[in-house]
Amino acid sequence: MPMHDWARVKPGIYHNFHFRWIAAIMDRLNAGLLPSGYFAMAEQIIGQPETDVVALETFAPAPPRLDGDGGVATLPIRSQTRFVLKYPPEKQRYVRRTHRVVVRHELGNVVAVVEIMSPGNKDRHHSLRTFVDKCVDLLDQQVNLLIIDPFPPGVYDADGIHQAISAVYSDVPFKLPADKPLTFVAYQVSPLLTAYVEPLAVGDPLPEMPLFLCDDRGVSVPLEETYQATWRVLPREIRRLLEPSD
Repeated sequence: MPMHDWARVKPGIYHNFHFRWIAAIMDRLNAGLLPSGYFAMAEQIIGQPETDVVALETFAPAPPRLDGDGGVATLPIRSQTRFVLKYPPEKQRYVRRTHRVVVRHELGNVVAVVEIMSPGNKDRHHSLRTFVDKCVDLLDQQVNLLIIDPFPPGVYDADGIHQAISAVYSDVPFKLPADKPLTFVAYQVSPLLTAYVEPLAVGDPLPEMPLFLCDDRGVSVPLEETYQATWRVLPREIRRLLEPSD
């Protein structure tokens, strides 16, 4: 299924899809995608503001094995994204000293976060700054991150959300391809902060994106599958706004 042009509809209409897509991703992670000892929860406040999906490693006397039973064996991820960008450790160490958030949860250790962006995350300079600060705080605390931005760059993120985040870690600017203005990006925090960026355009099929759990081991999130499942249950009136021939 192709990515739709969500910029065509009002934020309130997109919010309905956003909410259902988050739930679909969370359910898919918990339905055998995450390995034993890991689970996902939605909209948990682990700092400010809220987060869409949080992947947790359960508290245990010994760390759960990533290839344990109860879930699909988790293997080192060899991402096929268009861009793979690594960031120097000396800059990372400096940044970590300047941030304060402590990522905790009563049910387990937070190891990864999935964020699906909304227009409100970047409709004002303050909104974008708040979102970027939250992402940087998570990365500084060694929390892996997957960001899905189905909206093209705007006034405050002229070069896309990845550039807004990577500017904290690198002086080398990142430019989205002119014909691919949407950003899907996964961040691996260990052993070296690495960004896996897949630019998309409206009409492109959705890729599978990595969600790292421990070093280079993790799972591939089936975004196409979960997007399609969410689209199928949308009211026909909303689908018609994005596919007039539907």
